[in-house]
Amino acid sequence: MAKQSGKKAFGQIIFGLLIMVSLAAIISGCKKEPAPQTPTEESRAETSLPESEFSKPATRPLGGLKMSLDDVIRSAKTWGPSFPRWRGQPAPDFVLTDISGRQHKLSDYRGKDVMLIFWASWRSPCRAEIPDLIELRNTVGQDKLAMLAISYISPINSLEMIRDFVAENKINYTVLAAKSSDMPAPYNLVDSIPSSFFINPQGKIKLATIGLLTLSDIKAILQAE
Repeated sequence: MAKQSGKKAFGQIIFGLLIMVSLAAIISGCKKEPAPQTPTEESRAETSLPESEFSKPATRPLGGLKMSLDDVIRSAKTWGPSFPRWRGQPAPDFVLTDISGRQHKLSDYRGKDVMLIFWASWRSPCRAEIPDLIELRNTVGQDKLAMLAISYISPINSLEMIRDFVAENKINYTVLAAKSSDMPAPYNLVDSIPSSFFINPQGKIKLATIGLLTLSDIKAILQAE
């Protein structure tokens, strides 16, 4: 009986040891992978990225890229293109007198960009453009851009009215007063204002527009290729 009791106790010890070994193996096999660590200086060097790039997604640099003229037109919200058949054609020349009595010939501005602005003081969209046009004149030199604002004389838009409006609003770009009959096509065909013509340094019509232009719209058109 004593021998049997000893064998039974020994067997229980062995069985217990086997269970412990099995449990240890199971626990070891179920351990999680270590959590990712913050990149070290060495790992950063391997990526060839500056440290700040680890905290934000990579992006493609866009600085310095210019929009095409067609892209600028497609993005327009308050204006649209006009006189499409004149795009790329030589701008017809003209001679007009400004409200101070000085004559201006369009072809004399060859070699710089020219913006012709057709407007009237009684039109609210025309008045809305004026602060941006003043800012444009303040920020773009006359050696690069000529700004000629043309207002057609009528019973509700006399020369005296134009002069008073210009003085009151401190307009700093050239204002011309004329009769539409004094102008060649396509300028004499403008029947909605504000309208503008952008003429490149080679004297060709880059784009004609109809509707309200903001400062950013004008700069985009001037810079577009």
